[in-house]
Amino acid sequence: MTKVVFYKQNGSYYGFHEVGHADYAEEGFDIVCSALSAMTMLIVNTVEVVWGADVNYDFDADSGDIKVTVKEALPEYASTDEKQYAISGLFEGYFYQLMDMIEDYGDYIDVEVEEKPIKSVTK
Repeated sequence: MTKVVFYKQNGSYYGFHEVGHADYAEEGFDIVCSALSAMTMLIVNTVEVVWGADVNYDFDADSGDIKVTVKEALPEYASTDEKQYAISGLFEGYFYQLMDMIEDYGDYIDVEVEEKPIKSVTK
């Protein structure tokens, strides 16, 4: 099972941590894992390339675990309101997409939300 913990501060999503393998199918055929990987990279690439914001991410190649945080998803770090809403909205959209996936793949994905300061989860 893959566990995804989303991080929020004062109601704004600013990151997530994915741990574990979905184990829906064999490696190379696991559509749940593929979906999670694709959505994760969509967020990272959109934030970095489209919005030009710094993404702090740690990836463990052995386990596949990844933690992604973006300070500009929070009002106190964002250069503009539009950028803050767009980046935080991407994370929130990912949360809702996973909630939809749980309806069909709940044995393979677990999702939580933690309200915690960004300083407690970043380096």
